[in-house]
Amino acid sequence: MQIIVNGEPADIREGSTVAELLEHLRIGRDRVAVEVGLEIVPKASYDSHTLSEGDRIEIVHFVGGGENRAGL
Repeated sequence: MQIIVNGEPADIREGSTVAELLEHLRIGRDRVAVEVGLEIVPKASYDSHTLSEGDRIEIVHFVGGGENRAGL
């Protein structure tokens, strides 16, 4: 079936879950947020939230940062 991931079409197996999509895309669960159809999917639901034909998914990666304070 076809879905849209971050604005790009993607083909996945029918009945795939958010967790399976992340695995297929080789994206770890720890530092991402997933939105399906404008609704945030709680991490606890990644294994049970089933995707449907035409779903629009946005995956946001959280990036750590901070100041480089070496030498201070």
